[in-house]
Amino acid sequence: MLDITHCNLCPRRCGVNRTQRAGFCGAGDKVRIALVSLHQWEEPCLVGEKGAGTVFFSYCSLRCVYCQNHEISHGGKGQEVTVERLAEIFLEQQARGAATLDLVTPTHYVPQIIEALDRAKSKGFALPVVYNSSGYETVETIEALRGYVDIFLPDLKYREEASGSEYSAAADYFACASEAIKKMVEITGPVQFADNGQMKKGVLVRHMVLPGHRHESMALVKWLWENFGKNIQVSLMSQYTPMYKASEHKKINRRLTTFEYESVVDYALSLGLENAYVQERRSASEEYVPDFNGTGVQQPR
Repeated sequence: MLDITHCNLCPRRCGVNRTQRAGFCGAGDKVRIALVSLHQWEEPCLVGEKGAGTVFFSYCSLRCVYCQNHEISHGGKGQEVTVERLAEIFLEQQARGAATLDLVTPTHYVPQIIEALDRAKSKGFALPVVYNSSGYETVETIEALRGYVDIFLPDLKYREEASGSEYSAAADYFACASEAIKKMVEITGPVQFADNGQMKKGVLVRHMVLPGHRHESMALVKWLWENFGKNIQVSLMSQYTPMYKASEHKKINRRLTTFEYESVVDYALSLGLENAYVQERRSASEEYVPDFNGTGVQQPR
């Protein structure tokens, strides 16, 4: 059972009573949101004509030193909303013509999100729900989302404990993410697409190739292929930009080279992994970081 009074929502299982103080992630018992938007920069199968209906939640259970959204994930920038208001936001995204409801970094608010989805569905909400997470999840939290989430969109960041420890303060990252992704695939089954190319159901795993870590990326691609084959969609990302505290870590304090990225893509193809998105090098830019200005969070006037 998910419990924020002895919090066990993420693998930290910090046990904090979040009705009294913040957990490791930084969140208390109130949902905090930094931005509600129609976002065009997700994978094409999620955005449709008008964009994915993103809801960017504040705080995070990871401490990624290169996080492009650090002002909300680490700094907690955002505004508190009630569960009732969260349900309204979901309905407003549907009214705007969003192709999906894209819940970004939602792990630490799963109980409130489930309640808000129940409220929204009772008022006609019917968009595909995307659970857009770091991948650092517990199997129990993912299981609780059965029947609520149509598309899981996890990161798979690291294969090595040393990488998880140095870059995200989570040596157990792969151990947790690998089991969570297996549960996601169990819940949704193989990927399903509509005639227009929009994803209806399934798991889309994102992996951002880090400079100096192409062999680790290859190991992750191999793991995905051996465990799921063509039953999942993969997104291999080249957009790494050394932001936030990346300058303190020599190996990742630079852009990714074309060779590093293309060698990972070529390896994926050599395995037979064809259900994959790839990125152009121009995607590596700070201009793609959203302006977390609180748009859409409060009731429209």
